[in-house]
Amino acid sequence: MRSWAMIETLSISGGYDKNGQFESVGDVQIRRGEIVGVVGPTGSGKSSLIADIEQLAQGDTPTRRTVFVNGRTPSREERTNPKKKIVAQLSQNMNFLANMTVGNFLRLHAKCRHVDKESTCEVIELANGLTGEPICEDDELTILSGGQSRALMVADVAIISDSPIVLVDEIENAGIKKHDALKLLAGFGKIVLVVTHDPVLALMAERRIIMRFGGMVKIVQTTKGEKLVSQNLKRIDEWMLTLREQVRQGELIEEVPDLVSALAEKTA
Repeated sequence: MRSWAMIETLSISGGYDKNGQFESVGDVQIRRGEIVGVVGPTGSGKSSLIADIEQLAQGDTPTRRTVFVNGRTPSREERTNPKKKIVAQLSQNMNFLANMTVGNFLRLHAKCRHVDKESTCEVIELANGLTGEPICEDDELTILSGGQSRALMVADVAIISDSPIVLVDEIENAGIKKHDALKLLAGFGKIVLVVTHDPVLALMAERRIIMRFGGMVKIVQTTKGEKLVSQNLKRIDEWMLTLREQVRQGELIEEVPDLVSALAEKTA
């Protein structure tokens, strides 16, 4: 692992909102292995916050926020050299354009990152745990579905990419097991920020940054009750993925289980 990949904390020093006022939240520190949500209405500034982090902003963006890693100012090389990029971004609109197989892509990426090429098998195995559509080493990248592509990229970022900070931008409709995907990234020691409107993802985060008028207005700590709600929503989400696969396979769906009763039994 490269030296700059060993990042323990990411800190964001507040700037200004769209009205030119100081942000209510003056400082946010996120630890290695932590999942933090970024939530708020459309146009509230979620994408701007993520962009500031991706750029490791130093007061040189419209918000004038400042981002620190391990309590220090990132070097110019860390901010501008693609080979030393410490931030990876995943979105639901990502698709592969390269005309090669899954196996060749992963081996090439592993070679570029100086990672054991045998890890490609682990990437595919993890990806298949996130999607109901199996991915094979000989599959062409360009024929992968949206869900397969996202699952593969999540697993690739977890194992092959050494970017210690991962920004996840609205993957609620990506066709993967979203809850498991974020847990996977955090389990590999990544600092994970997820922009979302999805309560499944928002409530599984340790904290969530609330955005309004382009600024960070408060930070909400997830309660035990919300964690329980998140687990129940996860079960419903998994059930929906199962139904999706049944529809794809041409199966009839004529009975719907009583989810309220089922969840009550599981949480009793």
